[in-house]
Amino acid sequence: MSNVEPGYLKKLLPDLPPEDGEEWDAIQKDIESKIMPGMTHWNSPNFMAYFPAPTTYPSMLGELYSSALAVSAFNWECAPAVTELEIVVMDWLAKILNLPSCFLSSSNGGGVIQGTTSEAIVAVMVAARERYLHETTAHLYGVEKETAMAHRRLRMVALGSESSHSCTQKAAMIIGVRYRSVPVHIEDGFSMTGDMLSYTLEQCQEEGLEPFYLTATLGTTATCAVDRFDEIAQVLRGRPVWVHVDAAYAGAALVCEEYQSLTEPMGSFDSFSMSMSKWLLTNIDAVCCFIKNKHDLIDALSITPAYLRNDASDSGTVVDFRHWGIPLSRRFRALKIWFVMRTYGVNGFKSYIRNHIKLGYLFSSLIASRADLFKIVTPPAYALTVISIVPRTPAMFRKFLAVKAREMKLHSDVRNDRSCHVNGESKSNGGTLTNGERNTNGVPFVNGEAKTNGGATINGKIHVNGEARTKKEAYTNGEPKTNGVSKANGFSNVNGYASIDDEPHINGEPKINGEHKTNGEPKSNGICKVNGFSNVNGHASIDEEPHINGEPTLNGLPPMIGAPSTPNDDITSCVEEWFTEYANMVTKAAYDLVNRQGEIMLTSTVIGGLYVIRINSANPKTEEKYLRRAFEILVAAAEEVLDEA
Repeated sequence: MSNVEPGYLKKLLPDLPPEDGEEWDAIQKDIESKIMPGMTHWNSPNFMAYFPAPTTYPSMLGELYSSALAVSAFNWECAPAVTELEIVVMDWLAKILNLPSCFLSSSNGGGVIQGTTSEAIVAVMVAARERYLHETTAHLYGVEKETAMAHRRLRMVALGSESSHSCTQKAAMIIGVRYRSVPVHIEDGFSMTGDMLSYTLEQCQEEGLEPFYLTATLGTTATCAVDRFDEIAQVLRGRPVWVHVDAAYAGAALVCEEYQSLTEPMGSFDSFSMSMSKWLLTNIDAVCCFIKNKHDLIDALSITPAYLRNDASDSGTVVDFRHWGIPLSRRFRALKIWFVMRTYGVNGFKSYIRNHIKLGYLFSSLIASRADLFKIVTPPAYALTVISIVPRTPAMFRKFLAVKAREMKLHSDVRNDRSCHVNGESKSNGGTLTNGERNTNGVPFVNGEAKTNGGATINGKIHVNGEARTKKEAYTNGEPKTNGVSKANGFSNVNGYASIDDEPHINGEPKINGEHKTNGEPKSNGICKVNGFSNVNGHASIDEEPHINGEPTLNGLPPMIGAPSTPNDDITSCVEEWFTEYANMVTKAAYDLVNRQGEIMLTSTVIGGLYVIRINSANPKTEEKYLRRAFEILVAAAEEVLDEA
C-alpha cells in the first residue's frame, strides 16, 4: 500500500516537459524513484481490498499486440478481425457462463466488450429509456408524440437496490432520469426480494413515477449478495421494465456448474454484464456485456453521418460495434480475452475460481474461531468475508451511553428521524407522542383532535381531561375552575394538587413546606423517598446517585449493554442504536489500525447501518499462509483496540 502524501509527485517533476528528448535510461530511473513509491500493488498477495484486478502473462501479451496493431475499429471495414474475434469470444463466454441462448449472436442478441461496467450500464439504460418512450407513445405521431415523450421523461425513474453499485445511480444522473432504491434487509442477506421490489413499485405509483429500468445484482459490492432473480422476474412479468443483471465480479463463478442454476431466470431479463478484469485473469479493461435484443441498443445509439457510411455497413451483413456503446473508436480488447481463454481453458478457469472460494471459506472459519472478537455479518460468498468487531468492554459502553444521554438529553428531548422513546412515549411518523398524545408540528393531538393551550378540542370545543371548558374555564370531575384554580371534591386545586384548608394534598398526604409525600415517604429537596432512599427519575438513589436493583445508573440509564432493566423498556430502541454506533466505532478503529500498519490492505463499507470490514481472498497470488497472517493481524488489531477501550 502506497503511503505517499497527496501532491507528492508534482513536487518531484518539472513544471514543463523537456525541450529535447531524453534517453530511456533516465526515464526508467524515474519510474523506479518517482512512480513506484506512489503505486499500491493490487497483485500483491497482501492486497485483500475491494475486488481483485488481475493481470497475467497472456493478458499482457494481448495488450502488447493490440497496441502494436494500432487500429481504431469503429466499424467492421476498419479491421474485420477486430469485430469478428469479438463476436466469437463473446459467444464462447456466454456458453461457458451458461447464459440463455437469447444472448448469443446466432439469436437476436449478442455480446460486446465495454470499457467498464459504468459504461455498459449507461448504454443499456439509454436503450431502456428509448424503448420505453417509443412503446408507451406508439399510438401517437409527429409533434404530439414528441410532446408526450417529453412529458413522460419527467416521470421516468430507474431502480436499483440499496446494495446496487453506485454506477446505476450515476447512469440515471447522466441520462437525466430519476433514481430510487429498493430497500434490502439483513434478514434477507441484503438481497433484493420480490416483496421489496413490489413495495418500491407501489411507492413509485403513488408518487406518479414510471419505472422503466432496474439493475439486479449477482454479487453486490458490499457483501456479494445475490438478488432474488426468480422473484424479480415474477414481479415484473408484463411490466415494461428493462432488467439488467450486474455480475461484474461474482459472474465469473458461473463458469462452475455449481453456480449455473443462477442463470435460469435470466431469459426474462434484457441484458447481463460481467468483468473478466475482476476475476477471470484478464487485465482491465474487459467488461463483457450481453444484450437480449441488439436492436434495442442499436436503435437507441445509432448515428451514421456520411463520412462513416460504407457498403459493408449499409448491406446489413456485418456488425458495427460503434452502435453498441458510447465510444466511436474501439480498441482490440478481444485479443487479450482470446489469449487468456486459450491459455487457461475452461477447466483452468474453474480451478482458479474454486480455489479462491475454498480459501474464502478457510478465512471465514478462522474468523468464526474467535467469536469473542469478530462477528461474521453475512455468510462468506464468492471469496468475500464481511466482519465487524464485537465490543467486549461493558464499562466503556456505559460511559459511551452516558455521553450519548447527555448529548441527546434523554428523557426530555425526542431524537429526530428515529423511533426513539422519551418518558415512555414514542415518536411516530414525525409526530412525538407525549403522555399518550401525538404531537404534530408542535401541536398535540388526542384521538385525532387538536389540543389548544393544553386543552384538547372535541367537535371544535376545548376540553380538559374530557371535560368541556365553558367561558374559558375548565372543569375537573364536574368542578369548575375559579381564577384558574380547579375544584376537586369541593376543594381548590393548587398546582394540580387537591387542597384542604388551602393546603395541597396528594392521595390524602399533605404537602409540607411545598414538598409532598409519596406512599408515606416524604420528598426531600424535590426528591421523593423510596424505602428510605431518595428517588431520582423513578430510580432509588443511594448517596443521591440513582440505582436500579442495587446497581448505579448513568444519567438514568441502566447498568447493562442492551435493553434497559427498568420496568419501562421504552428506550430500548435508542440503546440498541447506540450499541450499534459503539460497535461501529470499534470496528472502524480496528480497520484504520490495520491499514495504517500497512502490511495488508483491506476495505470497509457501511451496510444496513453497520460499519463492516471486507476481506477478499480472490487475489491471483492469494495463498493460505497470507490469509492466516491477515487473520493474525486482525486479531492483534481488534485486541489492541478493545484493550484501549
